[in-house]
Amino acid sequence: MTGRIWTVVIPVKPSVRSKSRLDVPGMDRVALARAIAIDTIAAAAACESVAQVVVVTDDGGVVLQAVDIPGLRFVADDDAGGLDAAVAVGAEKADGTPRAALLGDLPALRPSDLALALDAAASVDRAVVADAEGTGSTLVTARAGVSWLSSFGDGSFARHVELGFEPLEIPDASTLRRDVDTADQLDAAARLGLGPRTAALVAARRR
Repeated sequence: MTGRIWTVVIPVKPSVRSKSRLDVPGMDRVALARAIAIDTIAAAAACESVAQVVVVTDDGGVVLQAVDIPGLRFVADDDAGGLDAAVAVGAEKADGTPRAALLGDLPALRPSDLALALDAAASVDRAVVADAEGTGSTLVTARAGVSWLSSFGDGSFARHVELGFEPLEIPDASTLRRDVDTADQLDAAARLGLGPRTAALVAARRR
């Protein structure tokens, strides 16, 4: 294990504007998006390889609900430049540590799965983890001393590889690969085991 050396940056859009495709009957989309983000943040903060989690957001609800999670630093996002710009703002706070960007849509994330990926990433300049579909990116990294770079969005995995990121061989069943943008993906994440906040909302819907 590398020890607690990584700074993980998690950008979180205001929940009223995020997850527009996540339409789950009987569930409030804003509350669900917030729960997913906070479960992701909590899992990253609990990872044994992570020294600090930088949350870049202007969503006050996320800040209020996550403020008691240890190891967090909140940075305002003025939303001027999109997702990659928000991540870059957070990466600037890393103070010479290796950096990773993790999108806030991994409600089943287990700290141990994140640790395995970060430990593998420690030996390369830049690394990327593909989502479960193999087209998007759930994690990108840069080790200390390597300039920060990211290109999130549709088809981002291929772009990251073209930019020189090393694809990490993470198992298909890893919770790090199961991001959630749709109801079907939420069901897939539930089969892996949701974080407590997302799980509570799903359970309340089923009552």
